[in-house]
Parts: sequence; structure tokens; C-alpha cells
Amino acid sequence: MNITRQLPLLALLILSLGCPAPLKAEVVRLTSLHWPPYAGHDLAAQGACAAVAKAAFAAMGHQLEIDFYPWSRSVKLAQQQSSPYIGYFPEYYSDTVHFVFSEPMGMSPLGLVEQRQNPISWSSVQDLRQYRLGVVQGYVNIEELDRAIADDLQAAEAVTSDEHNLKKVAAGRIDAAVIDVYVMRYLLRQAKFEPLTDKLQLNRTLLANKHLYVAFKNTPEGRRWQAIFNQGLQRIDVAEIMANHLPEALD
Repeated sequence: MNITRQLPLLALLILSLGCPAPLKAEVVRLTSLHWPPYAGHDLAAQGACAAVAKAAFAAMGHQLEIDFYPWSRSVKLAQQQSSPYIGYFPEYYSDTVHFVFSEPMGMSPLGLVEQRQNPISWSSVQDLRQYRLGVVQGYVNIEELDRAIADDLQAAEAVTSDEHNLKKVAAGRIDAAVIDVYVMRYLLRQAKFEPLTDKLQLNRTLLANKHLYVAFKNTPEGRRWQAIFNQGLQRIDVAEIMANHLPEALD
């Protein structure tokens, strides 16, 4: 036997025994909502957060499939143990026993949309109690404000979408509404909201700069995908992907 000719084959055998087999590619399913520019079935790459999530899973050799529902249903389906979904996104952090959160997948500057002719003035969340605010049903905002609303200390009206709140503020039916800055920019660029552009503006004080997360089921399988996703985030440029899908400031 020619020992020299067998050495490359032997070396390959040793290397293959010493290296773990590559992970099997899997399809991951998450729920989301129509929340442009972060998520939406008809958006490019299905939105900024969807682009990040897909890239993170792809970096680990997996494929992400997203189904879009109204927000409350999206969360409910992700929580059901019998559903095919391992979680939902994008979400702000909150204390819950039902989900575990990924590492941050982006930032959400949260502010207040107001009338240009009637801006509101505040420096603390308690100052907002003199105004009637709009919120979106089921959304997490900031803890102090949400608690004040729950305790009937803050006058607020809940609607099903940010679009409704823009119309209500423009019509003077509420004083201001909680909204993400990029969501506001996106919506005011749409033709149907063009008449409102000169009537609305972002209040000069932000409520918060909030991280966005994927919320995974608090199960062994959910925590496994949480770890895989977090590893994938480390392999991609999250800021660049987000920036490529978020609108710039209005003129």
C-alpha cells in the first residue's frame, strides 16, 4: 500500500471526526403585525425588523417564515403551546412569564404626535395627566404611563392602530398620541395622510428610546431558538440593516 497517497484521506478523516456536524437547517415561524416600517407583509423584506430577524436566522443556517395578524392575535397565537409559532416580534421588553426576550434587534424612539397649532408642554410623565392621550390597544408603551392609564390617573383613549390616532389628533379629538417616530414618518409619507402633514408634528420631548426584541415562548424549545437567534445577531450588522429600511426625517 502507498502510505503517502493515503495521508490526505487519513487527514480528512481525522478532521471530520474532530469537527461537529453542521446544524440541520430548520424553518422557524414567528408571528408579527402590520407595523410599518418595522413589519408588514407588503413591505420590502417585510419590514426593517423582519429583515434583521431573517438575516440573523440565515446567519445560523435557518429560514424564517412570518405570518402577520392583528397585534393581539399575533401575541395570543405565539403564546399558545399548540401553535406552530415559536414567538412573535417586534416587541418592547416587559415582565412576563410567557416569553423570554432576545438580545435587542433595533431601537424604537417613542414620542407623542401633536397638533402643530396646539403643541403640548411637559417634562415629566405626570405632567401629561392634564391632556387626553391616544394609545394603541395592546401596545406596551412606557411603564409609568401604562400604569397611570391602568389606574385611571391618565386620560387616554385606546384605538386599534396608529393611523386612527393620527386622524384623531389632527381632528382635535385628543391632545396627543403615543407613537414611534419612524412609524409616524412612514405614515405621513402615505398619500392618504398627505393632508395631515401640515397639521401634525412630533412633540419635542421623547417618551423613551426603547429596544425592540423577538419574544420567544418560555419553553425549552423557545429558549433554544432564543440562543440561536442571539448568536445570529452577533454575525450581522443590525444597525445597517435597520437604517436601510427606516425612513429619514420629514422635510
